Amino acid sequence: MPGKVLVAPRAHVEHAVRDLDEDAYLRLMRTVRRIALAVEAVVPSERTYLLSLGSRQGNAHLHWHIAPLPPGTPYEQQQYHALMTENGVIPWSAQQAADLAGRLRAVLSAHA
Repeated sequence: MPGKVLVAPRAHVEHAVRDLDEDAYLRLMRTVRRIALAVEAVVPSERTYLLSLGSRQGNAHLHWHIAPLPPGTPYEQQQYHALMTENGVIPWSAQQAADLAGRLRAVLSAHA
């Protein structure tokens, strides 16, 4: 999904509910929201998905996926279907990723 971003705490955390106290959890969620709003400011989206995925068997660290759903995506291609790489990926160059990162940084700096 164009504009998909991951947000992860700097410290190693495995479980969003048990490993963070309420204040740390709320700080993390404020950061996730701030980044999601920046993504929405620079990437056209019908809806923005926020997911925390992973397990102790793989990806044993807390991270949030911020994934903007492109406008006009047919319903049967939304939700988990849109997130699963088995259904195809949109090729992005390093330059496209760098351009997006620059636009996100600009929005985040303007709203700091």
